[in-house]
Amino acid sequence: MNSPAPRADSLSALFAPRSIAVVGASSSAQKIGGIPIDYQRRFGFDGALYAVNPKATQVQGLPAWPSLQAIGQPVDLAICAVPAALVDDTLDDAIAAGVKGVVLFSSGFAEVGPEGSAAQARLAQRARAAGVRLIGPNCLGLMNLRRNVYATFSPAPGVGRVAAGRIGLVSQSGAFGAYAYSMARERGVGLSLWVTTGNEADVQLADCLAWLAQDPDTDVIMAYMEGCRDGQRLREALALAQACGKPVVMVKVGSTALGAQAAASHTAALAGDDAVYDAVFRRYGVLRAHSLTEFFDLAHSAAVAGRPRDRSIGLFTLSGGVGALMADDAAQQGLDVPPLSDAAQAQLREWVPFAAPRNPVDITGQVTNDMTLLERSARLMLEDRGFASWMGFLAAAGASDAFWPVLRELVASLRAAYPDTVLAISTLLAPERRAEVEAMGCLVFADPSDGIRTLAALAGSHRPADAKAAASPAPHGDPIRLPEGGLNEPQALAMLARAGVPVVPHRVASDADAAADAAETLGGPVVVKVVSRDIPHKSDVGGVALSVQGAAAARAAFERTLGSARAARPEVRLEGALVAQMVQGGVECIAGVHRDPVFGPVLMFGLGGIHVETLRDVSLRVLPITRDDALSMVRELRAFSILDGARGRAPVDVDSLADALCALADFALRAGDSLASAEINPLIARPRTEGGCVAVDALVVGRAGESASTHH
Repeated sequence: MNSPAPRADSLSALFAPRSIAVVGASSSAQKIGGIPIDYQRRFGFDGALYAVNPKATQVQGLPAWPSLQAIGQPVDLAICAVPAALVDDTLDDAIAAGVKGVVLFSSGFAEVGPEGSAAQARLAQRARAAGVRLIGPNCLGLMNLRRNVYATFSPAPGVGRVAAGRIGLVSQSGAFGAYAYSMARERGVGLSLWVTTGNEADVQLADCLAWLAQDPDTDVIMAYMEGCRDGQRLREALALAQACGKPVVMVKVGSTALGAQAAASHTAALAGDDAVYDAVFRRYGVLRAHSLTEFFDLAHSAAVAGRPRDRSIGLFTLSGGVGALMADDAAQQGLDVPPLSDAAQAQLREWVPFAAPRNPVDITGQVTNDMTLLERSARLMLEDRGFASWMGFLAAAGASDAFWPVLRELVASLRAAYPDTVLAISTLLAPERRAEVEAMGCLVFADPSDGIRTLAALAGSHRPADAKAAASPAPHGDPIRLPEGGLNEPQALAMLARAGVPVVPHRVASDADAAADAAETLGGPVVVKVVSRDIPHKSDVGGVALSVQGAAAARAAFERTLGSARAARPEVRLEGALVAQMVQGGVECIAGVHRDPVFGPVLMFGLGGIHVETLRDVSLRVLPITRDDALSMVRELRAFSILDGARGRAPVDVDSLADALCALADFALRAGDSLASAEINPLIARPRTEGGCVAVDALVVGRAGESASTHH
């Protein structure tokens, strides 16, 4: 069971301590207990520093104390560099001494098996009861680059320090964190805070995200995740970062079964369903990176220029060919490249009669004769369409000393006039000039395609900061408690109908005469399906009859389907038959809710039949959702054109699909923990003139037991 998330400000003693003690302090600057002392002294930590080692009188020039209590002075952070067998005593000492935070380097806990997990749980419980925050165990520690805090034994800072900057980096893996630190140093990326969380007995990656979201020294957050135990805490942290305008760039491993297994064994974390993580990340505008290069490129770009407010982009070029290349790249990345107005195009032609004025805007090499064309054209574009992003390809002009003052003035002028636009240029610049342009808040790319891909990634699924409140509606109506053993199909259809899902007209027949009466009452062709909560796939046992017309045929279908089911499964209980109108035409869809072990109920929608089985063309949302979310789920399918009237067919009623998804989501929230999963397959999507969508088959499974229904 997830515990309430502790306040993020309780981590300040860990992340920004004014006094540090190293327990297990060593006189050797090459040993785990000696490296942190060496770093604090060598790199200028200006707070109080204490060495705790009962077997020494002095450690690296510091007096050695026998215990934390013996110090007699306040200690914000205790670095625990002792074997696992001594951790319990060290924690007792820290609690008695009033220490506020502990970094546990020690291994031998949850990562080694059940006994280690139990010891770790006891450790966390004692620390929580005493109000002590823990990072680790089995972690590489943390660094606050702005305060010269080096609570780590990583050799990376000893090789070379990362400059203080405005990007925070959190990693569940110490090895990844150390490598990322080294990459930051090599790429000149400045960091504010660097944290590795290890086994997360107490402090989770989500807690670090929440603290960084409120840290005035951090503008962008980088994170490496292998798994999550508390999905709600992670969602709250991501929502906080979103509300604070802090872009989060995430590397999440475990996207395949093999990767998930490796991640779990590495830090005893639950990898969960990667598709659900992806849905959560999109919901909160997280920039997901799939390589280390992309990880740093996105973080650096977000730190330089921020994130565009939408996916619109203005493209400017001195080369028609590169302009076409950028337009192709933008289209492939799903960016919006709207043309300029007729008036703006006419103005550009007046300045340069042979210009290409739509978007991309190509003013050709004429700029050589009139350098003012650069700024005039860029301003005209931004005034005309107010693009969220603007990118200019300036060829090799950036390498020219004569052109440099013009370029610098262009960037400064546009930055001042359009502070909410993400600016980028593609040209060749010397490193010092590139740094100057980036310091003005403009991105620089040697390759224009790299620039387009980066801008598209930054645009991502960015949502406004107030989206959290909009996407958290309370469920309608009283709670639903599913019965133990779940529901049979008629019960499932009835319950979903009460929740607002449109279901196919149907009757339940207990004998052949009742089936005949039901067929006459419903009229037209009907489907007859055996009812048994013990047979989820009725067609497998001959328990389904299609296109049944008339009373006599319904009577025969009842006897045939129940007879076939009884012969195939003589041990199960048969509860009669479901007689339902046969829905013809329309598009088969599937909608369902399943309970993810990390994030709780997750809503799924996709096209049914072979589409969902072979193409896996589905959309996901973690509940709760809004109606806009439901509409987006329908429209974001790759095969949406099938629903939208492909090849001359009438488009289906998308609004009715959204309403059905909202009703299913509301049902899941009201059912709460009693629901394991619910599925409508098929959900037939039809045009509005034909009544909109309708649920033909339903399966509801309670967590206390299983229920059954049919799948044709």
